[in-house]
Amino acid sequence: MLLGPRWERTIVVCVFFSLIHFPSLHSFISDPDFRAQLVGYFKMALPLKKISHLSCFKDFRRRLNHLSPEMSLKNEEQNDLSPKDSVKGNDQYRAPSGIHVEHEEESRNDFWQFESSNLFRHPRIHLEPQEKSDNNFKKFVIKKLEKSCQCSSTKAKNTIFGFLPVLQWLPKYDLKKNILGDMMSGLIVGILLVPQSIAYSLLAGQEPIYGLYTSFFASLIYFILGTSRHISVGIFGILCLMIGEVVDRELYIAGYDTVHAASNESSLVNQMSNKTCDRSCYAITVGSTVTFVAGVYQVAMGFFQVGFVSVYLSDALLGGFVTGASFTILTSQVKYLLGLSLPRSGGVGSLITTWIHIFRNIHKTNICDLITSLLCLLVLLPTKELNERFKSKLKAPIPVELFVVVAATLASHFGKLSEKYGTSIAGHIPTGFMPPKAPDWNLIPRVAVDAIAIAIIGFAITVSLSEMFAKKHGYTVKANQEMYAIGFCNIIPSFFHSFTTSAALAKTLVKESTGCQTQVSGVMTALVLLLVLLVIAPLFFSLQKSVLGVITIVNLRGALCKFKDLPQMWRISRMDTVIWFVTMLSSALISTEIGLLTGVCFSMFCVILRTQKPKASLLGLVEDSEVFESMSAYKNLQAKSGIKIFRFVAPLYYVNKEYFKSVLYKKTLNPVLVKAAQRKAAKKKIKRETVTLSGIQDEVSVQLSYDPLEFHTIVIDCSAIQFLDTAGIHTLKEVRRDYEAIGIQVLLAQCNPSVRDSLARGEYCKKDEENLLFYSVYEAMTFAEDSQNQKERYVPNGPSFSSD
Repeated sequence: MLLGPRWERTIVVCVFFSLIHFPSLHSFISDPDFRAQLVGYFKMALPLKKISHLSCFKDFRRRLNHLSPEMSLKNEEQNDLSPKDSVKGNDQYRAPSGIHVEHEEESRNDFWQFESSNLFRHPRIHLEPQEKSDNNFKKFVIKKLEKSCQCSSTKAKNTIFGFLPVLQWLPKYDLKKNILGDMMSGLIVGILLVPQSIAYSLLAGQEPIYGLYTSFFASLIYFILGTSRHISVGIFGILCLMIGEVVDRELYIAGYDTVHAASNESSLVNQMSNKTCDRSCYAITVGSTVTFVAGVYQVAMGFFQVGFVSVYLSDALLGGFVTGASFTILTSQVKYLLGLSLPRSGGVGSLITTWIHIFRNIHKTNICDLITSLLCLLVLLPTKELNERFKSKLKAPIPVELFVVVAATLASHFGKLSEKYGTSIAGHIPTGFMPPKAPDWNLIPRVAVDAIAIAIIGFAITVSLSEMFAKKHGYTVKANQEMYAIGFCNIIPSFFHSFTTSAALAKTLVKESTGCQTQVSGVMTALVLLLVLLVIAPLFFSLQKSVLGVITIVNLRGALCKFKDLPQMWRISRMDTVIWFVTMLSSALISTEIGLLTGVCFSMFCVILRTQKPKASLLGLVEDSEVFESMSAYKNLQAKSGIKIFRFVAPLYYVNKEYFKSVLYKKTLNPVLVKAAQRKAAKKKIKRETVTLSGIQDEVSVQLSYDPLEFHTIVIDCSAIQFLDTAGIHTLKEVRRDYEAIGIQVLLAQCNPSVRDSLARGEYCKKDEENLLFYSVYEAMTFAEDSQNQKERYVPNGPSFSSD
């Protein structure tokens, strides 16, 4: 013929259906010559195994046998069957017990045996995989090195701009839109940093001026290197406590008297450095050295791009951490509101310890500080609410904190509140800068381990806060660049008598709530600190600490109001709500750094828990479609007779492999128990036959016919299985082996390329068994139905006995 094979097959199909559905053409079939030509052309034009399962072809075969008895007789003779054994009008026969396997194999080679394919119903999908790229590790490393070592003006520009983000955003700075908010927030944070730097310097075992140095340099350096617009980098209480512990230990080892306050001088000689250095000098040397090592660690983490760990800080985790840390900050400020002189508690359980100290000393409350705090609260809270409610109409928030600070300072100075009522004030702040000094290199081996924890906590707090505020205000931060920024905020200031810094939650909240727009506010903060260091330190001498405490607490209201969002969070995700509570409670009751670590670990545990016992269900077919969905979730789904379709919604790996087997056996049947029952029944049957055969112990081979099972095929929908490990592959092999032992075939459908590669490497299928993997569930279901039809046609039913 001149037509191509595809057109020839199309013509054959048309002729085929015409002969079946038009009775007027049946006379042609009775013609032996036409029938012989038709049979020959079928052999040539169509693969014989492509149409046997079709009911219409079975009808065609029945009509041929009916119209041509000699052909039917010929087929029966080839199979050693007499005409009386043939069931007329039915294409399915039941083989007698005397037929052997050889006869069945011969019958499968008959022309009318087309039982192994499904061309017309649902053709198999065949995809050609892409050629895999060469994964040679040596070539990969060489390629990366070549790419890294290439130098061009564009690459140099991108590298410089990436390392110095200020070069990117500063030229685009909108002066009219942002300057007012940046100035206000920078001024307020700068004013807050003055007394806090003094107080936290004492926690670190340092002179007050060193705390001011630390906050000044950190604000300036982060302006150049940082990517977050809102966080305030400077002195932080937790890190100051950790630095103080190292300083106290090294002072004790060096022979200094650690009983006296840090401000007291000592004339002892530091034998470690062979230089004359008093206690204050050696304390800042230790603090600077620890800071330098911690900064090196942070820069190294940024260089090796360990910043990806920030993705493990989920929204629920960050929210719980901020709220828990807010309770700690609030607790630390209560003593200033009451005018109590209490030691600052640090470490595990500091919140509870602080409240115990507060209640034990509540009778010592300074009435003047308490009244001042209440008055400031009455002014700040309503004004903050007005700022929040009318923020869309106000060009800039009302700088109520600045007004309160100025008014309180004037009242304290002219009213002489400190002299008359003993209120706690900021006090004298030294001015001027000291010459730079390098860290003590001999101390590095002794403080290297301490610096690891300080570096990790400083990075975690900085990244978590920057991620949180970036998400809140709709921009992105680079975690690796944040590592560089916070690292150099420690390395460079360590040469200028400073100690470790990081982002601080309380000051960040103040900064954000007072209208901060960009990093320019950090420059304003640095300018305020510079003015304090050089000129106007005496002006803040009379500023009450209770006023600063009130400002800090009022700016925590946003984090504390997160409790109102809990009902909605519970409705959306109960797991996220639990993560929020665990992180919040651990951050508040244990400690801030341990709380953050606990939140990360618990969040990862929840992810593992979700995959350990995921959802699994049986699927049903949506009417008039090829879509399968969970029968437990939707109604009116069609369950195919003899086929169970199972979906497992999680990766299959060592954690959930036993759960996969148990839930699969529960929703279908346990093949191990079925096999054991079959063996038990077989033993009883053999024993009964040997006893009842005329009392003679003859060997009898018995082929048992067990009660038919409810289904013959299990299709596992692998669309939700992202990956397999070795345990998962072994589990699939074991499940398939157990089910095949009782006559149930297991098919896998919708495996992604990763799962297919894992199955291939794990030798799940042999070369002649690749047809057990399907690209769709519907394709697998169709194959299962066809294969079962083939078995019902050629596998003998009923028991067969043969005695030797």
